[in-house]
Amino acid sequence: QVQLVESGGGLAQPGGSLRLSCVASGFRLEYYNIAWFRQDSGKEREGVSCISASGPGTDYRDSVKGRFTIFRDNAKNSVNLQMNNLKPEDTATYYCAASWGPHLSSCTMDPPSLYGYWGQGTQVTVSS
Repeated sequence: QVQLVESGGGLAQPGGSLRLSCVASGFRLEYYNIAWFRQDSGKEREGVSCISASGPGTDYRDSVKGRFTIFRDNAKNSVNLQMNNLKPEDTATYYCAASWGPHLSSCTMDPPSLYGYWGQGTQVTVSS
């Protein structure tokens, strides 16, 4: 069964850190571009970060540059998002998504429809 499962969300204080993990079953993430998206209630889904299957190329939305880092752990068949210096505006449900591309050295988060596999999401709440 092909599945993506996110974990690591929770409650953090402003300035705190969380590490999200996206683990795959049924396929190898190393052959896919992986992206993290987020969506808060009443707002549109937005791309947060992505990492290419080969390279690895990465990209971040401007508001998280310098605070978030995306990286792979192929031994665990996972892609992680390290989130530091969290802000209340980072509050959202975070989703990981996968797009086939074993030879791609760059990634994009737009459009989200490029990504065929999606997880169920993990909630991140940043509040004091």
